[in-house]
Amino acid sequence: MADRYLSFTGTAPGRFLTRRLGLPRPAALTRHTPGGPGLDGGLLHLTAGTSALDLAPVLARTGLGTDDDGHPAAAVLDATGIRDVDALTDVHAALHPVVRSVTTSGRIVVLGTPPDPDDHHQAAAQQALEGLTRSLGKETGRGRTVNLVRLAGTAAAAESTLRFLLSPKSAYVSGQVIDIGTAPDTTPGPGTDEQPLTGRTALVTGAARGIGEAVAETLARDGAHVVVLDVPQAEQDAARLAERLGGTPLTLDITAAHAGRRILEALPDGLDILVHNAGITRDRRLANMPADRWTPVLDVNLASVLRTTDTLLDAGALRPGGRIVATSSIAGIAGNAGQTNYGAAKAGIIGLVRSLAPRALAAHGVTVNAVAPGFIETRMTAAVPLFIREAGRRMNSLAQGGLPADVAETTAWLAHPGSGAVNGQIVRVCGQSLLGA
Repeated sequence: MADRYLSFTGTAPGRFLTRRLGLPRPAALTRHTPGGPGLDGGLLHLTAGTSALDLAPVLARTGLGTDDDGHPAAAVLDATGIRDVDALTDVHAALHPVVRSVTTSGRIVVLGTPPDPDDHHQAAAQQALEGLTRSLGKETGRGRTVNLVRLAGTAAAAESTLRFLLSPKSAYVSGQVIDIGTAPDTTPGPGTDEQPLTGRTALVTGAARGIGEAVAETLARDGAHVVVLDVPQAEQDAARLAERLGGTPLTLDITAAHAGRRILEALPDGLDILVHNAGITRDRRLANMPADRWTPVLDVNLASVLRTTDTLLDAGALRPGGRIVATSSIAGIAGNAGQTNYGAAKAGIIGLVRSLAPRALAAHGVTVNAVAPGFIETRMTAAVPLFIREAGRRMNSLAQGGLPADVAETTAWLAHPGSGAVNGQIVRVCGQSLLGA
């Protein structure tokens, strides 16, 4: 459903009224289009404190030129050298003069390091960067995003992340803290910058429509052979999508006891990317929720994810360098009235990711991450009552709903061969929702 308020605020009367009444004034976001331009402008590289990080080669590969007109499309602040509170003055001195000059739908990325448990002064200063980043994201406006990337290793380990955050693909990702570990050694694949997933096989559950369809399309765009999995009732939609993408349809009930075996039979050569997207809702307040509304939501959204993941990992079906991306939700982070079942399941996904990620990487060479969508414009949210729908759209720093493509682009970044140092992360795709952390 079209966001008429967003369209109205782009007109002269809309700008006048929203300014006079103090109403939200969302900016139309610049999103990625195949073959389309990147961010409109150059890159400003700033440093606070003393840094030994060699960022220049990585930033050069983002496709953004050096800012030379005073209106950068992106600003990257290297604050990895900040070790005490006094040094935070350098952060203010670097950002204060340039925040307003970043273009509409521009990007601000702060680079830090993990807080040191053995140095409480460094830990305090680096944790302060999180509060700064989240606050700046809520005040900067004009469709700009602000994110913090914590580097435990070299700048090269963060290349795929920086290229994502400094591009139109991250339009609805803001206020996030992303930890980058040490990238494992990997053998370069046959992929290119345009199609990094060439030669890789991806399985997407719940892929016949909505967010799952967008994920399948995006992974296929990036070169993957996509297996489109959905329930038998969606067989025709799954077949049409698979044919359009040059993929393979697979219809089954993901909650069935034999689901894992069926997947193994369909993928005898294994797979590289597993995207757990299938999900349902059965909303009702807990006091009015019978077991037949509770159990299916937990089974589809959480239990099936656990069973399928265990089956595929135990069988060695995920090849080294593989990626598992599960779908959580801000309902699992902040909760939502009438969704105790859904919130419990989506919070469970977060627990799964945090526990499994280090073990899956060590034992199988596979990373495990999650996306946590906020208000995304789908057929489901289009059916939400008007005032609740408008609240969902406006209660984030970008003052608008996201699109399925926003979740898909974030999933594709996590699935990227160069994202091996991104592990155990829960990345909200919510325009920095005002609910939750």
